[in-house]
Amino acid sequence: MSDVNQRISEIVTGNDVVLFMKGTPLFPQCGFSNKAVAILDHCNVAFESVDVLQDMEIRQGIKAFSDWPTIPQLYVKGEFIGGSDIMMEMYEAGELQALLEEKQVAKAS
Repeated sequence: MSDVNQRISEIVTGNDVVLFMKGTPLFPQCGFSNKAVAILDHCNVAFESVDVLQDMEIRQGIKAFSDWPTIPQLYVKGEFIGGSDIMMEMYEAGELQALLEEKQVAKAS
């Protein structure tokens, strides 16, 4: 496993919910990342974020790691969920909330 894959794996497995995004939750740097943060906020879950703009290795590596070409990317309990469009579809159908509850993800404080 490459160094960047090892780093990504540790981030993904070390946190219940991780959002790889452009920017930060307070200052998203693209509309898709902004939408993803808003969805997680509406679900009231605690999540870790990784700003891919601060680390080019992770920015490229996460695309290979998940075999998904775009950012943001959401992981829940080590499982890749998808990008902002998939998050929105799941949220609107109630599936994202059900998944977060089923996985017993911590609520935001």
